[in-house]
Amino acid sequence: MRIEIGFQMGFSVPAPTPMMLQLHVYPYRYPFMRQERLSFTPGTPSETFLDMFGNAVTRLVAPAGIFTIACDAQVQTTDMPDLVDINAMQVPINQLPYDALRYLVASRYCEIDRLSDFAWQTFGLGPTGYLRVQAVCNFVHNHIRFGYQFARSTKTAYDAFVEQQGVCRDFAHLAITLCRCLGFPARYATGYLGDIGVPVDPSPMDFSAWFEVYLSSGWYTFDARHNHPRQGRILMAYGRDAAETALTTSYGPTLLQQFTVVSNLVS
Repeated sequence: MRIEIGFQMGFSVPAPTPMMLQLHVYPYRYPFMRQERLSFTPGTPSETFLDMFGNAVTRLVAPAGIFTIACDAQVQTTDMPDLVDINAMQVPINQLPYDALRYLVASRYCEIDRLSDFAWQTFGLGPTGYLRVQAVCNFVHNHIRFGYQFARSTKTAYDAFVEQQGVCRDFAHLAITLCRCLGFPARYATGYLGDIGVPVDPSPMDFSAWFEVYLSSGWYTFDARHNHPRQGRILMAYGRDAAETALTTSYGPTLLQQFTVVSNLVS
């Protein structure tokens, strides 16, 4: 399966402003049919490095005025939907790989202490392993009402739980938090998710958030917002939550004026 991906962002920048960008496809994950390349208007020096999660991060100083970031590429990926394995089991904490342990703890948007009692009371006597994680997804999918007007940069998993409304990152944060409460390593993922194999969404295309859980056979993809195996996910970044996967971080005032995303199947 070949997928055409890309985006364009336009910012108004009052004065030269340092920025960090996590706008790359996750390194070494996919072969490119047309290579990814970030472009900046006006042209701006930049450098790219890998962070602690293996994400590609670009650092630059955005010049004053209108500053545009764009990218387009063509990526090869599997045509299989997200893997479902109802026999995958939970791994005891004392047997988990060391690099999975970081995804068990509380983080900026995932308050384990505030939801632990609820998680065990609600899911502790039900299915185990993959099916327990799916039960968490079913709950979150039905508990939160999706709407872009409900987005808020300060909203945590507990806020989404109480308010019962949010965007894709809120679905992911709440599901991640409940999974961690139950002893499942759960990591936040963000990237492209086009309308491939599903009815076209009339809303403008956007980046998407989902999450992964470590089970007996490795990491499994879950998506509490859509709650259905999907084709054509293109990962950009991993983290403990959205604080570590921000697409753009500005160290000074910037105003986003224009934003478009494309993720389409190449016929």
